Amino acid sequence: MDEIIKIDTVDQYNKFYGLETLHPLVAVVDLTKATQHPNHVRINMGVYSLFLKHTKCGDLKYGKKQYDYQEGTVVCMAPNQVIGIELKEGVKPSSLGLVFHPDLIRGTSLGQNIKQYSFFSYEVSEALHVSDEERQIIIDCLDKIRIELGHAVDKHTKTLIAKNIELLLDYCMRFYERQFNTRAKVNKDVVVQFENLLNDYFTGSNAEVNGFPTVRYFADKVCLSPNYFGDLIKKETGKNAQQYIISKLIDMAKERILNTQLPVSQIAYGLGFQYAQHFSRLFKKNVGCSPNEYRMLNNV
Repeated sequence: MDEIIKIDTVDQYNKFYGLETLHPLVAVVDLTKATQHPNHVRINMGVYSLFLKHTKCGDLKYGKKQYDYQEGTVVCMAPNQVIGIELKEGVKPSSLGLVFHPDLIRGTSLGQNIKQYSFFSYEVSEALHVSDEERQIIIDCLDKIRIELGHAVDKHTKTLIAKNIELLLDYCMRFYERQFNTRAKVNKDVVVQFENLLNDYFTGSNAEVNGFPTVRYFADKVCLSPNYFGDLIKKETGKNAQQYIISKLIDMAKERILNTQLPVSQIAYGLGFQYAQHFSRLFKKNVGCSPNEYRMLNNV
């Protein structure tokens, strides 16, 4: 499991599993038809991939985290992510999926909007769990792409394939939102953790010592990927994680401005800013006046 195999093209992926290549930039992959079945391997994929698992047959490993890849789950990966595959001996994978090269979507609406599908950067442990109805919708979308790949290439081919991939990803976005809703209790617990972590960070010495916190810092603390964490916070609070951090910082700043005699520069350093003018600029942008003006207006 130490060696990482680099797969940069759709054709390389198909050859790795002994499958036929119908199009150089995109393939609908049915691993039940694979003629080669690597059991223990780590792959760095240079393509986008989305796979629907039909049956349990092994584990996926992403970084140092292992995930029991159950039936009815969907895993999505963006280019240059590394994934480890560990199949049980004698068991063939049973997955249906899609792989496509970034070049396929260049110049299309999907190419312009691909970053909005943040689930491509989720951890494997944050996979999408689909219902039977959702599973069938995903299969139908893949079938439409497969049928298009069977046609002779013409001027409409690239657009139609890209639009069908976009439709598939839009459905996945909807299904992920449903999953967020069904896990409301767990999600609210994460928000409470986030709030407590923010309070600890800004009331302790962390901010002054380590600077302004990043979304990744808090995502790591609650054992989630930054993208999944950010989407969860947005779903539960209406603010993205960065906005939530800034909102908490502004609240803390207001308290210190009004309840202490500390100079603004010292308040700025205590909240993780290296330069007081950066803090003043952020405060004015969010409050509508400078920290000194806020102090004068409210100390009546």
